[in-house]
Amino acid sequence: MGPHDEQPVVPALWIRHDSEILPLWWDRLCAEMGPQPASRYAGGLFDQDRRRPIAQWFNPALNAALLVAIETGPEWPVQRFAVFYAPPGSGFTKVHMNNHEWFTRTPQQSPTEKEAFAAAITSAEAFLQVEMDFI
Repeated sequence: MGPHDEQPVVPALWIRHDSEILPLWWDRLCAEMGPQPASRYAGGLFDQDRRRPIAQWFNPALNAALLVAIETGPEWPVQRFAVFYAPPGSGFTKVHMNNHEWFTRTPQQSPTEKEAFAAAITSAEAFLQVEMDFI
């Protein structure tokens, strides 16, 4: 037994970071599919960092992240928030959950963009809770 074996496991810390999309997303997407397809993925979400709103969590200890963002092209009549997960170390995946969508032609009717975003955040936070049980 070495000196590090007795130390308790410290729970991993997730930090909310909504100001800009982390470079980690672009790096992982490029590694998985190459720069050209990555720039078109999810309506250019990771290429230009201009689509809002976003909600994002980052775990520096694990080099992992979770993102809620619009994945549909801006011209689509149905807009949808997706949850993306960058697991510890490497890789990239879209988390399949409920459809968090709204209709641009009827922006005041439920579900609104705001309601869809709030529901997507709830789903993302639930995913983080479950994921932490496996890490």
